[in-house]
Amino acid sequence: MARHPWVAEADDGLRWGIQLVLGDEGLPRLLDAGSQVEALGFDGCYIFDHPSIQADPWICIAALAGVTERVRLGSIVNCVGYRHPAYLARLAADVDTISRGRLLLGLGIGWLKPEFEALGVNFDPPAERFAALEEALEIIPGVWGPEKFAYVGRYYQIGPVRMTPPPVQQPRPPLLIGGSGEKKTLRLVARYADACNVNDVGNTDNGLERLGGPELIGHKFDVLRGYCDDIGRPYDEILRTHFTLRLVIGPDDRAVAAKMAAIDSRPSGSPGTRRAQPSAFMTGTPERMVAYYQSLADVGAQYFIMQVDSSDTETLELLANEVVPNVSMRS
Repeated sequence: MARHPWVAEADDGLRWGIQLVLGDEGLPRLLDAGSQVEALGFDGCYIFDHPSIQADPWICIAALAGVTERVRLGSIVNCVGYRHPAYLARLAADVDTISRGRLLLGLGIGWLKPEFEALGVNFDPPAERFAALEEALEIIPGVWGPEKFAYVGRYYQIGPVRMTPPPVQQPRPPLLIGGSGEKKTLRLVARYADACNVNDVGNTDNGLERLGGPELIGHKFDVLRGYCDDIGRPYDEILRTHFTLRLVIGPDDRAVAAKMAAIDSRPSGSPGTRRAQPSAFMTGTPERMVAYYQSLADVGAQYFIMQVDSSDTETLELLANEVVPNVSMRS
């Protein structure tokens, strides 16, 4: 597996992407929010995959492809259980084509049990969902290839089929696997993916809480490096991305407190933030954000993805104008 051109852009410096939370009322402002993300210079504009709670991400990124020219599009991440991998490959190929080669395909096993049930999908134990993810990671590149591809697995059977027209990116759209698990997720990243997506937040008895900081993230990257060494894959073929569950920035502490009070007064459009403790969020002034993201860059992070409410234009502007220019890649 060669280093993907999008991954190789890491040699030019840090990049930043935004995952927009739309919620019940955010769809009408989708196009304006996506256009702002591009105008502010971010690398990616992403929509999460919770179709029982928010508009379908594939509809959204297809619409964004028509009003943007440069920004990369995708979802952090698509739950493979919600769509057959061959159909997911079809959607991805088409969005890559209409966006002229700007798709990032993020994949994961999913976690929201009520949504699985709402969609009529079995919420299997994690080991089985990981096994299904691995089959999907075989199928999707396979059906994008130059020849018809057949596959018979425990969870999925296809073929022979080739997606035509195929994606326009060469050698294919980059694949990202979301999750921080050291036993299975990062092992799959080393074998199949172009990017990892880790964070320092985890489940506790109280919900999602911050479990560490830059030291934990650096440890995750070391684990990934070990898996790459085990299979003889160059470590720099994988883009090291970090995910922020919720980002809220204000010009001063008082403004931040006011924004958080307003957020607390209404339910979040993100199911992840609904089950999270305040420690799981990144909130504060630009100065605090510079220190935090610089600490992550210092342990090897190359790409940051922040989840931001689509109505919070102030956070987007402060991030772009006062944080991004002041964080640099480790020398």
